[in-house]
Amino acid sequence: MTAKKSTSNLYSSGEDYLEAIQILIVKNGKTRSSEVAEYMGVTRPSVCRAVRVLTEGGYLVMDEDFGLFLTKKGQEIADKTYEKHCFFKQMLIDAGIDSIKAEQEACEMEHSISEDSFEKLRQAKIELMGNRQGGA
Repeated sequence: MTAKKSTSNLYSSGEDYLEAIQILIVKNGKTRSSEVAEYMGVTRPSVCRAVRVLTEGGYLVMDEDFGLFLTKKGQEIADKTYEKHCFFKQMLIDAGIDSIKAEQEACEMEHSISEDSFEKLRQAKIELMGNRQGGA
């Protein structure tokens, strides 16, 4: 699979790293490269390269104990990516797709949709849910 730029101008793999770091920080209070590698199923050298690129891009910082922390810029992208991921995964599951396939496909979808299109889909779902509750 060829890496491609997503709507945030990061490659989709960069968004995946930011999302994983965010998930691990929320879960454990902090994270390090080794934990990110284990979580994502990639090698530590791959994480080291990604950390370097994301740090140089202003998305990530590392403290003196090698803890990884998102900058405001990185946090915003991680939050948006995770929101899209959860949205598409749940939509796919609601449509009858098994959770493993929904997880994989949501990961692809979160990187390819524009912010405008995602916001319109999200708003349409909110309106649909409101109409269902109001008409019940």
